Amino acid sequence: MSEYLLETSGLGLDYGAFSAVGEVNLKIQKGTIHTVIGPNGAGKTSLFHCLTGERKPSRGKIHFNNENITYLGAHKRVSKGMARSFQVTSLFQELSVLENLRIAAQGRDGLKSLKFWVSENKNHHNLEKAHEVLNKIQLNDVSDRLAGELSHGQQRVLEVGMALCGSPALLLLDEPTSGMGVDDIPIMTGLISELGKEHTVMLIEHNMRLVMSISDRITVMHQGNILVEGSPDEIKGDEMVKKAYLGESGHE
Repeated sequence: MSEYLLETSGLGLDYGAFSAVGEVNLKIQKGTIHTVIGPNGAGKTSLFHCLTGERKPSRGKIHFNNENITYLGAHKRVSKGMARSFQVTSLFQELSVLENLRIAAQGRDGLKSLKFWVSENKNHHNLEKAHEVLNKIQLNDVSDRLAGELSHGQQRVLEVGMALCGSPALLLLDEPTSGMGVDDIPIMTGLISELGKEHTVMLIEHNMRLVMSISDRITVMHQGNILVEGSPDEIKGDEMVKKAYLGESGHE
């Protein structure tokens, strides 16, 4: 069995004549927090789209848990143990925090989750999962509030919680601190750090202070390809990274 949970070989994605992702060879080790960084347009989100099944790659292969999932649909990847949060929040705004989590947990049941005539009492395991995640993301105090009434930071945390309800082996987070205020970022940083103790986490993130503080491994992308990969210390000291990325944006 491979020590890597997710592996790509020669993975690429074209939009017509434009190559958003060139040929990416990526390895995500089990039990680590692996962050993908790079300038705008480097191909980070396009890579995520391929990994999660939102886009079919133009070339290459994706293996997850030693299984070839290159052309597997997005919903089937979820059932295999992948979960993703998006850069823009996608919550049920008119439902409570707890109901958002319960519905996310219900999604684990596949087609059974569409049986709306089944009593909620018979789906108690979904409610139990929702409460378990509620404790983990520390939103107990607002469990009865509508999701739309939460602060932006709390909504981002709730979205991560919804991804957790599927009990994923791999949690993929797309810009988890996007739009967050300064006071909320440490909360998300602490949450991701804690999640890394139980899950394999892969994220795209621009906040370099967060990236350097919680990542086990960092992949730097540039113009659709991997520029360099290494530990936070190795990335900080890499001259190519400083020139292509860190030198442009500085440490946020």
